Amino acid sequence: MNAENQDKEQEIDDATLEANANGEQLIVEELSVEEQLTQDLAAEKDKFIRLFAEFENYKRRTAKERIDLFKTANQEVLLALLPVLDDFDRAQVEISKSGDENLLKGVELIHEKLRTTLASKGLEGVDVKAGDSFDPDFAEAITQIPAPSADLKGKIVDVVEKGYKLGDKIIRFPKVVIGQ
Repeated sequence: MNAENQDKEQEIDDATLEANANGEQLIVEELSVEEQLTQDLAAEKDKFIRLFAEFENYKRRTAKERIDLFKTANQEVLLALLPVLDDFDRAQVEISKSGDENLLKGVELIHEKLRTTLASKGLEGVDVKAGDSFDPDFAEAITQIPAPSADLKGKIVDVVEKGYKLGDKIIRFPKVVIGQ
């Protein structure tokens, strides 16, 4: 009987070990499922945060582009009016040579009104004059001539055509002659 009891106890111990082993596996599997869910949640949170940040960047970028568009919306119209402004400048110089004060006053009045209207729309002149250092970012050199004096080498000798900017953007570069 003793041998039978030992066999039964052996079977019970084997069954208990097997059950415990299965139980541990179940616990390990449950922990791994929980860990998996935690990892999935963390991944989804990360994805959400990145998507939210990307959307915020998109909103900021489109708002900036819209503001820039409003600033430069008149660019084509202003570019078309620049030759008229140049013609007024030339006419004013020629009329001042004629000596007719009333005609000169009338042209100056219209010229100033046009300048004021264009300035209210954001048009500004690019300030370059003879004697300034040449900067290719702000002026276009159309030719080089021998410098009349040594101090004008590499500097602007003459401004052939005025330049204009709309806001911070140059819409027409001034055309200049530089000394060589």
